[in-house]
Amino acid sequence: MTSGGEGVTKYRLIFTPAPPPSADQIQELNAWRSIIRMLGLTGLDPARYGGLDYGNVSLRLPGGSIRFLISGTQTAGRIHLTPGDYCEVHGFNLEANQLEASGPVPPSSEALTHAAVYCADPAWRCVMHAHSPEIWRHAGRLGLPATPPEIGYGTPGMALAVEAIAAEPGVPLIAMLGHADGIMAYGRTVEATARILIGYLAEALQLDDACVPGQPARTSHHGATP
Repeated sequence: MTSGGEGVTKYRLIFTPAPPPSADQIQELNAWRSIIRMLGLTGLDPARYGGLDYGNVSLRLPGGSIRFLISGTQTAGRIHLTPGDYCEVHGFNLEANQLEASGPVPPSSEALTHAAVYCADPAWRCVMHAHSPEIWRHAGRLGLPATPPEIGYGTPGMALAVEAIAAEPGVPLIAMLGHADGIMAYGRTVEATARILIGYLAEALQLDDACVPGQPARTSHHGATP
């Protein structure tokens, strides 16, 4: 499955139809995913990104090998997902841009970048890829690590750049400068991952307010931890 457009799968996918994960496996992830969807960090807007869904979430599964559940392709527009909207990634090759997955629906277009985060450090248990114009345009002022603007989404270069950043200490929120409004958060728990996104959204909105003539600048601390 390949394409040059935004929001569509670029990696080579080996996909096997299979039953969905259990409801218990996705319960916490799905709850927080609904919250970031309601905040517009994932979703569907006909005026943005060619009308394609944007954003996805994943959860690392227990065990020695890297396996994770991830929301399916073009599911981000819905407020609430079901187990049938998730699949399992159980094999990948970052350099070859290849992914192996199984489930009721193929994985989302950024699945290889999720895999890169899990490769970087076994401590990372959850990844949330969102789109936030507010966070993205203030990435420098917020002190966020960033991938180079010449590296496009869904490419081996993006996956390898994300892996390198996620392997280092620092803010667990990456601005993907070659992917319009794209950001990627990761953490040791689902809640921590969602809160880092929400906290930095609040910080970015304050920076927006500070740029409005006549509006006093505000400062706060979101208190999110990785």
